[in-house]
Amino acid sequence: MNSLEAPFGLQSVCHTLRSADAHLDRFAWLGDRLAVAIWTRDTEEAETVYDRPGHHTLSCYLDGGYRTERQKMPGRYGAPARLCALPGEHESRWWVRGHMHFMHLYFLPEHFTQRAVQELDREPRELTLADRTYFEDPRIASLCQRLANENWQNPDGLLRSNETAHQVLSLLLRAQGVRRADSSPKGGLPVATRRRLRDYIESHLAEPLTLGALASVAGLSEFHLARMFRTSFGLPPAAWIAQERIERARTLLRTTSLPLALVAEQCGYANASHFSHRFRERVGVAPTVYRQVVGG
Repeated sequence: MNSLEAPFGLQSVCHTLRSADAHLDRFAWLGDRLAVAIWTRDTEEAETVYDRPGHHTLSCYLDGGYRTERQKMPGRYGAPARLCALPGEHESRWWVRGHMHFMHLYFLPEHFTQRAVQELDREPRELTLADRTYFEDPRIASLCQRLANENWQNPDGLLRSNETAHQVLSLLLRAQGVRRADSSPKGGLPVATRRRLRDYIESHLAEPLTLGALASVAGLSEFHLARMFRTSFGLPPAAWIAQERIERARTLLRTTSLPLALVAEQCGYANASHFSHRFRERVGVAPTVYRQVVGG
């Protein structure tokens, strides 16, 4: 990967590290615009500055880091399994000393907040990633180690890594999701209406869902629902429903042995062929392959 291929632009954490002579051991795009990298850095002492990279980063130390510290937190050092959460808008300065071997997961704000409605009963626009230095979370660290150990050159390994990355982001949202400092949500749906719509969609995924039906549930005109739905859910109604159908399909493929025709039916697809086409389009592999690779 050269500097022009650094994910998310020239202000990115990846580009900053390459400019600071860190060695990129491995890199991969995992699908869904998620990227993962493993770095090694050996230096007597150097300053590294991150300036609003525009994307979120989760860092997990795999080895070393014992003498590396953030300048505003002197005396607090890294160590294996310690984690850092670096939001896209953050600025930080670090003293880097000695040996470091670490994994980075790069992701966009929407990757982080898209689960907010379902998992936290919050609007995506309310939340962002906390700026945290050297925190400990054994579950997240274990998943990061699993990511680091995976073979990213193998298509099956990439698919497993994508699943692991989404697990990491789900845990990170719950543990390190904070209210945006500039968040004073206006417009959008009342909380009760948002919940009613969320629950209605979830319980009717197997059926045709129309904007008119959703507008009736919300007690709004179709025009106003479409505008307010996007504000509160982060996606237009059709895109939200499509996302939820794929997520249900992934869960069923992972956790059950249902025939594809029944999976398609329970997720609201016309038939197994239509389901397979949509699933491959979104996930990158056929449902049968997904089940073989990530199924329990």
